[in-house]
Amino acid sequence: MVAELVRTWAAGWAVSRRTPPPVVRPWGVYLDVRGPGQVGRHVLPHATESAVRAAAASVSVPDTWLKVPAEAEGVEPWLPEGWVVDKEESGYLMAVDLRPAAPALPDGYAPTTGTRDGVTFLRVHDGTGALAAQGQMAVLGEAAVVDRVVTAPAHRRRGLGGYVMRALARDALARGARLGVLGATDDGRALYETLGWTLRAPLAACVYRPREVP
Repeated sequence: MVAELVRTWAAGWAVSRRTPPPVVRPWGVYLDVRGPGQVGRHVLPHATESAVRAAAASVSVPDTWLKVPAEAEGVEPWLPEGWVVDKEESGYLMAVDLRPAAPALPDGYAPTTGTRDGVTFLRVHDGTGALAAQGQMAVLGEAAVVDRVVTAPAHRRRGLGGYVMRALARDALARGARLGVLGATDDGRALYETLGWTLRAPLAACVYRPREVP
């Protein structure tokens, strides 16, 4: 079950971030990201030593990442020279059976929603027009992958994150999705758990950063 959730998350992430579709590799999939600090990422459905070593051995370009459904401490001994675990980027794979909900937006805020290339974008602005919270979502059949849910520091603890999540879930259900999947940070995990999301696996983040030779 975790392996299938990882594959769904990787596919939805690619749609949400508008990268090319995942390329199947013997150990999982590869996403061609081409972003600042991240050339690409290998996403492994199974957290085995052989899969981690094979994926890492295929990499020769710095700032290539591995995402593995395992604790960072367990993956670290399997990494060859030049690889490091980035604990700040490590997180959690979470999922939920989507259920109807009535999102309530606090007074003084207004939402805008749009869809582009299969991705739903939700923005919440305050009375001055400043962006207060946002999130986006890609629907892949019966699964919805939630991504980039952020609340601006000045607007936190007002229920905006919960509103964004419930509003995205409502849209996902309307589009035929029944399962929600996402990758969470520590702060995000706390919010999502209050909304019924459950932890399915840790997500170790590893990156190839070889030392420069003088």
